[in-house]
Amino acid sequence: MSASESRSVTVANEQGLHMRPAYLFAETAAKFQSEIEVAKDDLRIDGKSVLSILTLGAAKGAQLELIATGPDAVEAINTLAELMETGFPESNGSETPDKV
Repeated sequence: MSASESRSVTVANEQGLHMRPAYLFAETAAKFQSEIEVAKDDLRIDGKSVLSILTLGAAKGAQLELIATGPDAVEAINTLAELMETGFPESNGSETPDKV
């Protein structure tokens, strides 16, 4: 039986879910076995797809529902919600990629 977990979050990043935070979200979501979905209004998308995340048009303050279904659903939701609520801290600086 697959576990299911969900949580409402508010986009805290000043620029909303633009390319870099969308990539970081999808990259983090991909680390989990669970199916990850993000819902905004009537739109429900694959949380492991950068392009799908960008289609949400989620600006700062937008309310999103994170939904995970699978063996690591609780851990996935906790990790992704923290990422959203902290405003994607690693995306706010002028960091360089791990490998240049």
